[in-house]
Amino acid sequence: MERIYNFSAGPAMLPVEVLKEAAEEMLNYKNTGMSVMEMSHRSKDYEMILDEAEENLRKLMNIPNNYKVLFLQGGGSQQFAMIPMNLMKNKEADYILTGVWAKKACAEAKLYGKVNVIASSEDKNFNYIPEVNHLQINEKADYVYICENNTIYGTKYWNVPDTKGKILVADQSSCFLSEPVDVSKYGLIFAGAQKNVGPAGVVIVIIREDLITDEVYPATPTMLRYKIHSDNKSLYNTPPAYGIYICGKVFKWLLKNGGLTERAKINQEKAKILYDYLDQSQLFKPTVNKESRSLMNITFVTVKEELNDKFIKEAKTQGLVNLKGHRLVGGMRASLYNAMPLEGVKALVVFMKKFEEENQ
Repeated sequence: MERIYNFSAGPAMLPVEVLKEAAEEMLNYKNTGMSVMEMSHRSKDYEMILDEAEENLRKLMNIPNNYKVLFLQGGGSQQFAMIPMNLMKNKEADYILTGVWAKKACAEAKLYGKVNVIASSEDKNFNYIPEVNHLQINEKADYVYICENNTIYGTKYWNVPDTKGKILVADQSSCFLSEPVDVSKYGLIFAGAQKNVGPAGVVIVIIREDLITDEVYPATPTMLRYKIHSDNKSLYNTPPAYGIYICGKVFKWLLKNGGLTERAKINQEKAKILYDYLDQSQLFKPTVNKESRSLMNITFVTVKEELNDKFIKEAKTQGLVNLKGHRLVGGMRASLYNAMPLEGVKALVVFMKKFEEENQ
């Protein structure tokens, strides 16, 4: 069977080149006589895999020397607790709500201190990003938290909030490595790997060194302390070893293909093809305000709701899969992460035009 175009919001497509390399090395990684899946995380061979992955991620993002890179487990959702446990020194933080994941992070933070919701787009079902240049930042807030790209709703911050000197914490799970980022603007960035970077099971944390201290919420488990993982170079316990190995291959693939500047151009081109069609279509309509549109997750509906399911089913027969929108919003969603080729987006638009002609 030929490979399909998988528009899943995650776990998502991985570069074919990476999958082929991993397949070739599955039984015998670099003449070790074993798979990375079987390898001790304390071995020299695995240490090299981990070190090279970090080195290449630092190159890709131009990460300053005063930031640590951690490869952890527990997904993005575990960070919802780790962040307040480790960073809430004054027991207060400011959150901006732009979707389900920001709301979940906010609810978790309330277990550890006072949480102020300083902006929200919930009034319009999260179809826009609120104004973030004149926020009422609370004096005692330890940090300001955002979810930078909202997978479910298809929105993206195109301006970093003015936090008035407070630490900015960002969940970048669904836009990570899709474009250049000025890491120095953030105190902490985290991203679940299963969208743009690798398989599910790895979460990457980029954290400024001064934020890594022993001063944490008293009941913080050892495994949820950033300092423990930093001191042990992500090897305090057995890490998600194979997942990190795949992430490392994706970092190499990105570097080989022009880095994040080139990747941003490609991602903009892919999104433009689909948005341009949606903006002129009589049958399909985008669901997000133009100025808040994500390049990674494009949400849309048909003007006749009963056609949504028909579209999803017929698209699948054409090898265009996982286009169903999240259960909370319905409609359709096309996730155009890094590994989605330009040809996949073009094939989707060709099918959408045909579907529109047949269902007017």
